[in-house]
Amino acid sequence: MPALTLYPYQQRWIRNKNRFKAGMFARQTGKTFTTTLEIVDNCLEMETQGRKARWVILSRGERQAKEAMEEGVKRHCQAYGAAIQSFDTEWVGDIRYKALEVLFPNGSRITALPANPDTARGFSANVFLDEFAFHADSRKIWQALFPVISAGHRIIVVSTPNGKGNKFYELMTDKSLDKVWMRQTTDIYEAVADGLPRNIEELKAGINDDDAWAQEYELKWLDEASAWLDYDLISSVEHDQAGNPKLYADGPCYIGNDIAARNDLWVAWVLEKVGDVLWTREINVQRRKAFAVQDQIMDELMRKYRVLRLCMDQTGMGEKPVEDAMRRYGTSRVEGILFTGPNKQVLATVGKQVFEDRKIRIPMGDTDLRADLHKLRKITTPTGNVRFEADSDSAGHADRAWACFLSLYAASSQAGPVEYETVSRRRFASSRDELPTGAYMHRGAF
Repeated sequence: MPALTLYPYQQRWIRNKNRFKAGMFARQTGKTFTTTLEIVDNCLEMETQGRKARWVILSRGERQAKEAMEEGVKRHCQAYGAAIQSFDTEWVGDIRYKALEVLFPNGSRITALPANPDTARGFSANVFLDEFAFHADSRKIWQALFPVISAGHRIIVVSTPNGKGNKFYELMTDKSLDKVWMRQTTDIYEAVADGLPRNIEELKAGINDDDAWAQEYELKWLDEASAWLDYDLISSVEHDQAGNPKLYADGPCYIGNDIAARNDLWVAWVLEKVGDVLWTREINVQRRKAFAVQDQIMDELMRKYRVLRLCMDQTGMGEKPVEDAMRRYGTSRVEGILFTGPNKQVLATVGKQVFEDRKIRIPMGDTDLRADLHKLRKITTPTGNVRFEADSDSAGHADRAWACFLSLYAASSQAGPVEYETVSRRRFASSRDELPTGAYMHRGAF
């Protein structure tokens, strides 16, 4: 096997063979790479003894499961020169998932697939929970999973922190587990001190977000008390197929548009309704673009998607873009919303309810998006008034969050009942005038 450099913190992790072990590591310090090496080593050791090892890797989504298999398991097997078979299968439960598998000559097997309570229940095997703090329904997954490993199998859990509202936080902090669980914590400072080649000051300046730096690199448990959307709630609606315009299924869409022309972000958030779930199809983010360019982008979105309703920030400089949008798309399809205190509370309340009901899907693993959604805080003034605040940084001023809430409001029942009939390629019988592509005939009030 070619020489592989393992830094001291990685060596400490891989040498410990405790049945129950949990590791909290800073981002990009090789936690998945190191743990998959331990798994491959275990399989090869069992193979030499004529025995079989069975491992299941549960990741937060299909893309992450593929990365663990391709960049971890298969890479280590190739380095060892192990004669393996690799193939994709379909895991069938309440939902169908693609499962990636590696099979060793004597029957040892490693399977990687997305984590949910259904997949966690379907195996009797050693288990590796990758980025467990970010798994949706982490407590339900844990409840379903633990009986699976009760017959003597091992369980390895690794993650960066993700607030205090998930099972990973309990595993890392509950003192009653001290005698049972082996825990290791490696922040960016320890990893660099052990030889990891990273420029700490450059990374900190680049992320330009104190909360994100504290959580992702210093491994701090952030106080979620004032966050309107905590990280566990955000994680619960992430999906690796959200945010991909190519998956648009020609369903009814809603757009929220937070407007800015200078320092803050201009954001258009597109939702498609599929059944009773609102799927994010596209988040268009621009900075310091002229109003004419913003209009062109919105025209393109309105042509690309079957938009029933567009809700726009009408505050300040938003007056003219809203007026222009009403003229271009029709007053029945466009609503301008002033960001007054009461209006922001309505938007934020509607948005949070949809998140809590798990009726929205947002892109997975987008650090800027997660930070922007999380930074919005509800503040109660001494006089009892409520306002929503967010710090401004390189990721924005909660601009994505407000665009999201505007799109959710556009899709909500508060926007009024909507019936529509596509007429983009038809002619009105009375006038025989053809409407432009993307136009709709509406019935009912908005």
